[in-house]
Amino acid sequence: MFTTRPTLQGTFGMVSSTHWLASQSAMAVLEDGGNAFDAAVAAGFVLHVVEPHLNGPGGEVPIILAPAGGEVRVLSGQGPAPAGASVGHYRSLGLALVPGTGPLAAAVPGAFDAWMTLLRDHGTKTLAEVLRFAIGYAEDGHAPVERVGKTVETVRALFEQEWTSSAEVYLKDGRSPQPGELFRNPALAATWRRLIAEAEQTGGADRTAQIEAARTVWREGFIAEALVRQAARPTLDTSGEHHTGTLTAADLAAHCASYEEPARYEWNGWTVCKAGGWSQGPAFLQQLALLPPELPAYGSAPYVHRLVEGCKLAMADREAWYGDAREVPLDALLSEEYNAGRRSLIGDSASYALRPGSPEGREPVLSAHARAVAAGERGLAGQDGPVAGAGEPTVAKDGATRGDTCHLDIVDRWGNMIAATPSGGWLQSNPVVPELGFPLGTRLQMAWLDEGLPNTLTPGRRPRTTLSPSLALREGVPVLAFGTPGGDQQDQWQLHFFLAVALRERVRGGLDLQGAIDAPNWHTDAFPGSFYPRAMTPGSLTVEERMDEETVAELRRLGHEVTVGEPWSEGRLCAVARDPRTGVLSAAANPRGMQGYAVGR
Repeated sequence: MFTTRPTLQGTFGMVSSTHWLASQSAMAVLEDGGNAFDAAVAAGFVLHVVEPHLNGPGGEVPIILAPAGGEVRVLSGQGPAPAGASVGHYRSLGLALVPGTGPLAAAVPGAFDAWMTLLRDHGTKTLAEVLRFAIGYAEDGHAPVERVGKTVETVRALFEQEWTSSAEVYLKDGRSPQPGELFRNPALAATWRRLIAEAEQTGGADRTAQIEAARTVWREGFIAEALVRQAARPTLDTSGEHHTGTLTAADLAAHCASYEEPARYEWNGWTVCKAGGWSQGPAFLQQLALLPPELPAYGSAPYVHRLVEGCKLAMADREAWYGDAREVPLDALLSEEYNAGRRSLIGDSASYALRPGSPEGREPVLSAHARAVAAGERGLAGQDGPVAGAGEPTVAKDGATRGDTCHLDIVDRWGNMIAATPSGGWLQSNPVVPELGFPLGTRLQMAWLDEGLPNTLTPGRRPRTTLSPSLALREGVPVLAFGTPGGDQQDQWQLHFFLAVALRERVRGGLDLQGAIDAPNWHTDAFPGSFYPRAMTPGSLTVEERMDEETVAELRRLGHEVTVGEPWSEGRLCAVARDPRTGVLSAAANPRGMQGYAVGR
């Protein structure tokens, strides 16, 4: 079959990420004797520098890790809503939705503490050793990918007129970052240098003590103080008004990353692990549970139809049942009894309805906005188009990729494996904090301002996130880590990838990771979006131009509103694998976007 590049194979270590500098930095850590977890932390901080339009230190990162010989765990780097972020407060401001930008949309930043917790508990390197790559690219410069400058241009007026601290970084002398020219962020480099200096002064020569000191600096020191000052500055957001945020020093001091058991589902000898119902992750598992015993031929119109319709049902359940504000009935949602009934709803034509189910007889409840957009109304946002700087810049209806999030997967020679999806705190989310060189995030926009929902905006609770790394086992042994950026599309593209790996031929005795990544992909927007203004397009299906023309025609005959996008426009998948029988490691990365690379030996 055609692939853009080979599936890499070796025995020392494999890295795949959405940017080549992050991949190579992680590999440098492995070459220096570090393990997969050290390498992941180094890569994560490099991604903050080289993909600032896709993630930042003020954002979040869910992580799934499998220590060699240990249990698979989820490390939640998703911060909660601040204590003052109540429905009543936002409603008192005349808001029906959380804005897509600005400090009102900022959760407690969660990424930094998650990376530090991972480094402390599972790494071997010091803080300075893992941060030196990010500091180097921020201080000495790197040649940015085209998308950074293009993203800055979409918010140029906002930066010049309102978010002037962002203009100082991203419109230096009036010029946005340009390919082939070195782009620097000296304020960010200075932040990390000061952090390391204070951590070493407090923690001495002890690695763990240094990391703990760095965590304290983030939560209570100069970084926390600057973040709180920024949240208190009136800022223009997508509501068209200037608002201050709710983040306080107490919120930052109280937050710590946490370990959790993953959600799991058994399918055809595979065990797939995802983050729990506070994330989008179980929607992947529900889609697996909805598959029939015998699937239509891979890639055929009936096959795509079946997956798309299953996705609609899983995402409808996501709207009704997922969140951190109430218990999520995952066992019922993944039970065969429930899915047998749901499976029967998939007919021979495309559904245009939003159809959440009733696990254990419970009545599903949707937000007023979700009900409105499902009924074809404009919804409570008062608009149905994008806003400059709004939400997560994901995939346009025509299939054109605008970028969104990041991802990395790593496996080392000892068998340690990790998948992580850093996101949030991107340059178009909030003004750059002048003292720090990075902005706050906007993840609270994913929570609803209706009382009593699983995803109701609730102080101390995490907003439901779309971030969804994956890890799969065979016979109880971790063999595959994968994921992609893409907001609501993440668990659609990942399902297609996973089934391509599981159902199609192998290469050189191993999993055909690159072939599965390169295969034509698709997505639907037939459910309320997670990002402001939270639109829905019933019946929609966007496919890559490389999909067979007859397959596209048949999908249209089945009632799908098919949009044919660019040939390479759907997904930015990464993957690594390990064969426990031979110790052979594999890796592959997405060619779409022209920046994701796998490395290894």
